[in-house]
Amino acid sequence: MGIAEEIQQEKFKSEFSKAVVNILYTNSWINQQNAQLFKSNGLTTPQFNILRILRGQHPKPATVNLLIDRMLDKSSNASRIVDRLEEKGLVERKQCSKDRRAVDVLISTQGLDLLKKMDKEMDLWESANKKLTEKEAETLNSLLDKLRS
Repeated sequence: MGIAEEIQQEKFKSEFSKAVVNILYTNSWINQQNAQLFKSNGLTTPQFNILRILRGQHPKPATVNLLIDRMLDKSSNASRIVDRLEEKGLVERKQCSKDRRAVDVLISTQGLDLLKKMDKEMDLWESANKKLTEKEAETLNSLLDKLRS
């Protein structure tokens, strides 16, 4: 179903305006789908994002500033999210060896295990929702990058 039918709007100011609405609507749809998966694993979307960043850094630590720079949602409070993940045993904090004022954050074995489990669930979701060819996905990525440039 097209965006016009989904939101029951016949006219748009322009095709560009329609595209922006479509991106926002699709973003919300994907976020809702992912949020259900994350919730069933005891996580929020920002917590999942931080765990993925830390897994990418593993075994090197990350600072909170690095997490902030790399987070998808720049309005999230990275320090508070790390606190929650630490309470769940999914990350560990250690004093930075190079700068005693800084704190290093590392993903724990429990965090790595949770992401491994979730990878399988994410793969199932992706295969069920994969409606674009690799070439179409490449074109979409290129267009989205162009829009932000």
